[in-house]
Amino acid sequence: MVSRKVSSSSLKDQPKKYWNNDKNKRIKSGTYRNYNIRKRTTFTNTCSRSNANISKLQSIEANVEKSMSELKGDDHLIKNLRRVARNVNKIVAEGQISRAPSSYPSLVCRDLSNGLEAIPIPVTNEIDDSPITPNGFTYITSSQVANNVKVPSSDDYGCQCKGNSCRTNKNCCFRLNNMYPYVRRRKCSRLIQARDIVFECGPRCGCGPDCGSRVSQKGLQYQLEVYRTSDKGWAVRTRNFIPVGALVCELVGVLKRTEDLDNDSHNDYIVEIDGWETIKEIGGRKKRLPDEPLPAKIFLENKDDETTKNDPEFCIDCSSFGNVARFINHSCDPNLFVQCVLNSHYGIKQARIVLFAGRNIRPKQELTYDYGYRLDSVADVDGKIKQLPCYCGEATCRKRLY
Repeated sequence: MVSRKVSSSSLKDQPKKYWNNDKNKRIKSGTYRNYNIRKRTTFTNTCSRSNANISKLQSIEANVEKSMSELKGDDHLIKNLRRVARNVNKIVAEGQISRAPSSYPSLVCRDLSNGLEAIPIPVTNEIDDSPITPNGFTYITSSQVANNVKVPSSDDYGCQCKGNSCRTNKNCCFRLNNMYPYVRRRKCSRLIQARDIVFECGPRCGCGPDCGSRVSQKGLQYQLEVYRTSDKGWAVRTRNFIPVGALVCELVGVLKRTEDLDNDSHNDYIVEIDGWETIKEIGGRKKRLPDEPLPAKIFLENKDDETTKNDPEFCIDCSSFGNVARFINHSCDPNLFVQCVLNSHYGIKQARIVLFAGRNIRPKQELTYDYGYRLDSVADVDGKIKQLPCYCGEATCRKRLY
């Protein structure tokens, strides 16, 4: 506070102008012995700022300091200056003043997404002598579909919910989950547990974007950073605390048939969609929730055939088109897990791949998930088994990625 209460015994050292009665005396001039307003009113540096913004704030602070030193005794102007100070601190707290380059050592790119994401994704490189920016791909925020891939019909998928009434509507899409898959804690919607499939509201539903059944469609919720490593190439870490079960990002690229990539042995950006194989427990896979019944439409839409006996029929190719998820590395003890999500059709073979936090993740910790390779499962064009070492560094590391 600019004004300050004083006892009657110390009034002899003060100016003769006071507020209120004798019981609650306040100094009108703002001075009290050797402690004055200018000394009491300070601006705290709450975050790093760019050079231009730092100069701007320093100019504001200097002007306020000068003005306050010259305006002793004028409580109206002092009150206005206090209001200005509060507004400046509010602007800083809300992040409207950007962070300085010095807060990101070796910053080579301010936003990998070029403004496509709601939260910028900086890129840093402390390994190479010259700054290097990830290239060779186009950043996208939703998956594209290859020309020879037919997407299942969405005519029979959707609900007639209005506003945020999904929890009360018995015909809402989330009812397909048998139990509500998300819980909201501290303004954050979290997936309660990993499931074989999560059903959400989608484009044909009547509810709005704030519906609680659209968690995986919210986009980035946390500040992620792509950074260079000495042994794993590019990696991704978080600059915020991420609670267990929280949405991290969706893995996007081009939806393709797996058989179209059989001869592409040099492509390390392939993610198979094995939700159907997990439900049917094909190839040694195990269901996550064995006792949970699934809608009959799932089995009507997805039928067994020769192309899905061993390997998934579809995959996501992130080599030429992708998002920040393409830089997330493998770990034998990951802190993220893969979740298949449907929100526009019942074709689980073409489900969206979404990454959620498997445990609480501290700031500056690398984000990882299990790529799910089986040992000796990758071969080159000549049929020779390929081997790739794993550098995750975990105590449970199996030493090989595949």
